[in-house]
Amino acid sequence: MENRRTFIKQAGALGALSLLPSSPLFAEDAEVQIQPEKTKWPDGSRLVVSVSMQFEAGGQPDNAESPFPQNMDKGYKDLPAETWYQYGYKEGIPRMLDNWDKLGIKVTSHMVGSAVVKNPALAKEIVQRGHEAAAHGMNWSKQYNLSYEEEKAFIQQGADAIKNATGFTPVGYNANWLRRGENTLKILQELGFTYHIDDLSRDEPFLIKVNNNDFAVVPYTLRNNDILLIEGKNFSTDQFFRQVKADFDQLYEESARKKRQLSISFHDRIGGTPQMVNTAYELMRYIQQHKGVSFKRKDEIARMTLNDPNSIRE
Repeated sequence: MENRRTFIKQAGALGALSLLPSSPLFAEDAEVQIQPEKTKWPDGSRLVVSVSMQFEAGGQPDNAESPFPQNMDKGYKDLPAETWYQYGYKEGIPRMLDNWDKLGIKVTSHMVGSAVVKNPALAKEIVQRGHEAAAHGMNWSKQYNLSYEEEKAFIQQGADAIKNATGFTPVGYNANWLRRGENTLKILQELGFTYHIDDLSRDEPFLIKVNNNDFAVVPYTLRNNDILLIEGKNFSTDQFFRQVKADFDQLYEESARKKRQLSISFHDRIGGTPQMVNTAYELMRYIQQHKGVSFKRKDEIARMTLNDPNSIRE
């Protein structure tokens, strides 16, 4: 009832305003109110899909979290869990790479430096097949609690491992579980990175100032993420499909009015299983049937955002 009263009062006030003589002030206000939102990406896309393929397996610490019970006696290695991780680089990434080729899309692979050192040929193949190599730290260690110089060395070592194996210089960064520190963005900007993804606050990329320079934020995802949904919540592949489809359907509807980005994330030992690759194929084919949708690497999205005068700035 209160909302209805408020509406009636506002409608009456607007009616009264229409009887007043026009003035520059009222004209300017009206122009602002009816100004349409920017609905397209600079390249004319209606909605952009950003796919992540995490390359982490092989770089995990001993007895890292896995589907097995965390009840190993101290001093012993969890050998079955190691094989679960090995699946990521033996089967998972090769299968996903073939799937991306079938679909004709390019993705961003966030690579842990120590995983790359262990499997340099696989890292190089990812880049050779047209995908982006982004940095993901040297190993699975925390970085938010490091000193400025320690964190800088940690990030640089991971980036160097990627460059040495693939020839590709990373310009994007993803911290372990998104947990960057107070100095991370300053360090990234100093090292020549142009964007990071450790942000969940928007469904479109935006710009921030770092060391007085523009720096792009290409938002990541938890709600469309296999490590959270499949491993963390034990979703079936059908549930994963429906969840991401619902996210896409809503964002696609919104994209008629404003810029939208859909993010989806797959991890080597999870998203690379036969059932998940099969599901990902069906999901991407569904998305590809919609007019105006494009798939882009995150470095492409960052570059577009940095060059677009209509990008949101924070």
